[in-house]
Formats: sequence, structure tokens, C-alpha cells
Amino acid sequence: MAHHIAWLGLDTVYAPYRRVRLAPTGSFLLAALEGEGRVLLEGRWERVTAGSLCLAPPRVLNAFHAVPGKPWRFAWVRYHEPPWLKPLVGAASPLRLQQGAVELGRMVEGLRDEWTAARDPAQVHHWVSLLHGAARRVARPWQGDSRMSALWEAVVQELANDWKLTALAARACVSAEHLRRLCLRELGRTPMEHVTYMRIQRAQDLLETTDDKIDVIASQVGYHSGVVFARAFARCVGMTPTDYRARR
Repeated sequence: MAHHIAWLGLDTVYAPYRRVRLAPTGSFLLAALEGEGRVLLEGRWERVTAGSLCLAPPRVLNAFHAVPGKPWRFAWVRYHEPPWLKPLVGAASPLRLQQGAVELGRMVEGLRDEWTAARDPAQVHHWVSLLHGAARRVARPWQGDSRMSALWEAVVQELANDWKLTALAARACVSAEHLRRLCLRELGRTPMEHVTYMRIQRAQDLLETTDDKIDVIASQVGYHSGVVFARAFARCVGMTPTDYRARR
């Protein structure tokens, strides 16, 4: 409760195992430990193998399933984050990482071993705190590059701008190709995909907290067409902006 962790676990699954959550109430992390599976990340099914760590924000469709003939073992943590609480996984968080999965898995295993044995409260607290600390660390990108942090802070403040890759690269004082490689390595998405992700996150907030028309919200987050905005929103969130607002 202190860290808003609702559920966590270690699973070994086989086809036809699948999970779909339309509007989860909190951040989600999945650490692939062995084998492979498929995870829906921002509207695309991605192959996830051992060593990959996937992150998903609250209130966005996420799903995953096993692959026929291939066992899949993974650790996972799901948070419950009330609307007034800043979520662990947010607009600037990575989508997928190639490090951190093994460490997260070890912490979940350590917690499980303590829980099934002595179940000492102090040790349980220790393992949960370690796990939450690791989750917070992987959810924060660009820890070693202040230029990248400044870039995305600027973008999130100016989402209505007509951002292009060249403009993003110029703002970060790097080449377009270097920015693309950095984003793929650190975030698991291209720079323009990350702009889209931040726009959709902001649109969700506006749909929840204002009565502005859909076209108005679309323009506020950088879309000149309500149709294009609705299509991008449905791809990332799993429902149309109108349906999303109706769930308030």
C-alpha cells in the first residue's frame, strides 16, 4: 500500500495463455526471464524475449500472450494509482528496455521466497522497497543525458507545435540519426513515436479533466485533424476519445 503496488508475480505460461486489460488503473512492468511471448505496446504486437523489460502507463490498453510451442517465464508488477497520484510510468518513460529485467526478476523471486518461508515483516518490507526502487529507476529515462531530458521537457510543454525529426534533433543539438538511435535504445520507440505517445497521454488528461470538444483537444496536442487524432488515440489506448471520455 505504501508504494501503491496492487499485484505482482512470477509466471511460466504456455499457449493459449493471454491477458488483455482495457483500462488498467496503474502502471505495469513485465520482465521477460526465459522463452518468448508477445506484448501489445502502443498498438503494435512486439516479440519479447529473455532480458527485455516492458513498461505500460495506466489507463492504456495493454495485452500479452504466449506463443505456441514456446514456454514463457516472466516477472510482473502492477500498480494501482489513483487519478490524483502521478503514475510511475508516464509520458517520458521508456516503452521497452534491454536491461533491468533480470534484476527485477530476482527481487520478485526474493520476495516470493521470503513470503513462502519465514515471512518476516521486516524482510518482506525490504524486498518490496527494493522492487519499487528498481521500478522507479527503470521508469525514468535519460538519467545520464541532460540534453535529452531538456528536449522532452520542452516538447511536453509545446505539444501543439508541428514537431519534425529535424526540429527535435536541432533542439537536442544532435543529428537526426543520432537522436533516432538514442530513442530506440533508451525508450524503445523512435523520436516521432515518442512525440505521439506524449500527445496521447496529454489528451487522456484533457478528456478526463475538461469538457472541451474532441477537435479542440486534438489541436491542443498537435493534431490538425480530429479524425487523425481519433485514429492515433484508438491505436494507443484501445478505444476512441469519445468512448474514453464516457468512462469518466
